[in-house]
Amino acid sequence: MKTGLDESREAFGEGSGLTAGANGLAQATLPPPPDGAEVRRGPSAHPHSHFHIYPGPLDTTQSLLSILVIAIFVLTFIVQPFRIPSESMERTLLVGDFLLVNKTIFGPPGHWKWLLPYRPEERGDVVVFYFPVNPAEHVVKRVIGVPGDRIHLRGGVVYRNGQPLNEPYVVFEPAYPDNFRDNFPIRIYTDPGVDMHWWQQLRRTEQQGDVVVPAGQYFVMGDNRNHSRDSRYWGFVPEREVVGRPFVIYFSLRRPSTTDVQLPPDDKLGHNKDLLTRVLNFARWGRFLRIIR
Repeated sequence: MKTGLDESREAFGEGSGLTAGANGLAQATLPPPPDGAEVRRGPSAHPHSHFHIYPGPLDTTQSLLSILVIAIFVLTFIVQPFRIPSESMERTLLVGDFLLVNKTIFGPPGHWKWLLPYRPEERGDVVVFYFPVNPAEHVVKRVIGVPGDRIHLRGGVVYRNGQPLNEPYVVFEPAYPDNFRDNFPIRIYTDPGVDMHWWQQLRRTEQQGDVVVPAGQYFVMGDNRNHSRDSRYWGFVPEREVVGRPFVIYFSLRRPSTTDVQLPPDDKLGHNKDLLTRVLNFARWGRFLRIIR
């Protein structure tokens, strides 16, 4: 007596590519692929085979750590942020300006000169450096003299190698008379703010009324000439103490300067305490991303 399974087998026959299952239903069976043929399988039915739409905690942590490492590298070796606390570089840099400083531009060329634009400090560069009197502090000034230059001032005008400088960036805000400041160098000690060690060195450095900048050092001055303590008061900046060159103002808070002209009060009514006024006035929006020259 034939069973249902036997009848199914006879019905489909050998080599038909179809076989009868244990329940009597027809099931397709494919012939084995030839040697070397690629077998493509459909989507896996494994319950864990699915796409990740959102990163897991481990992926998020790894991404944050990568960003942190890159930020530390950039801030350590390439750029560094600074904030201007004084008025000595007005109107180029204002109190409350936040700067990004390029720390690689003045580096030694070495094997990376094809990638990074190294160059020596030049006349007119605005530079950040360690303060020679207190190396723990950073100071920003403009390079006026490079090694070999002869510098002197007459009536507040800077002469370099015998020629008066055209300095459109300089401002002369009101200040008390100072013969040492405006007619530098002089042999009469008139300003108590002059560093004593520099005063002794100055007399050895002076040649025929000029200060000669030594090798490996720079003579720097602030753009706000009447309110800047610079190389006139404490001497040269060694090349090894230069940190870098500020290249952009990325933020600027509106902060008062000691040299601002104070306007007399008036009786006009205002709305200085409303939210919109405070938002608009707390920063100098026009200085955002300003290139420093």
